[in-house]
Amino acid sequence: MGILACRPMKWGQGMSQEDFMNKDQCILLDTEDNVIGQCSKKKSHIFSELAPRGILHRAFSVFLFDSEGRMLLQKRANDKVTFRSVWTNTCCSHPLHGYNPTEVDTQEDVKKGVANGVKRAAVRKLYQELGIHPSQVEPSRFKFLTRLHYWAADVVTHGPKAPWGEHEIDYILFYQLKENEKLDINPNEEEVDDYKWVTKEELVKMIKDPEMTDKNGRKLLWSPWFRIIVERFLAPLWWKDLKLTLGTDQFVDGKIHRFDCSEEHFGGAGHAGPWLSKLEKTRAQEESKQEKKKTVDEY
Repeated sequence: MGILACRPMKWGQGMSQEDFMNKDQCILLDTEDNVIGQCSKKKSHIFSELAPRGILHRAFSVFLFDSEGRMLLQKRANDKVTFRSVWTNTCCSHPLHGYNPTEVDTQEDVKKGVANGVKRAAVRKLYQELGIHPSQVEPSRFKFLTRLHYWAADVVTHGPKAPWGEHEIDYILFYQLKENEKLDINPNEEEVDDYKWVTKEELVKMIKDPEMTDKNGRKLLWSPWFRIIVERFLAPLWWKDLKLTLGTDQFVDGKIHRFDCSEEHFGGAGHAGPWLSKLEKTRAQEESKQEKKKTVDEY
């Protein structure tokens, strides 16, 4: 199935969201981003006593900028199963099993900084969600920066015992339009409620000001992953100098950065609490032991 086969459509015109949740096969991972299998999008996002944080899978986040350096935000549709009606980056979704050319990248691909599978998935979803035709986006122009491992229970939407959430290793993709290059944006109303081009300063104000509202007078909600990305990476580092970020490999690190969601997204049906922070602490201690042992052996 090629990317052109997935045209923007309403869920009622063919397959429903439930159909896609059962049909689409996410790429399952271990904590080092090694592919260990596949399962339905629905199953991978269910939080339960047996799977307190769902099943770890691969994802991507697109940050698309115009030639002036403004970033395209989207507001997820109220019809979405998870994290509905929240503002987030340009496009967040999943590469899937079963596409030709493949969307499944190997560790060798990642080491080379290629990740063509994830880039193909990004083109596919930009079309499906925002109606941006594949002819307007060149996969080779995506800049793959790094990977982020996070999780969050969707308790804001579904309450403290939410059965849904996200647990992903997220590939960060940057893309900037050239001067006088334009995009035709035609959002799929089942995916996107609104979109907006913003400067870095406008975005930071939107997130920090609790009195900010949307065009309908409702307070702004943000996806838990995007808020943390903005605070830790986007505003202080990646967006500080787009020319540096896109034109050099300064922020291409080959790492997996790990963080728990904010406390407001703890819980869910599996009563999930802090985990990745503890995992990172254990890793750091183990690395320190190995370094000390190496020093003693060399001495």
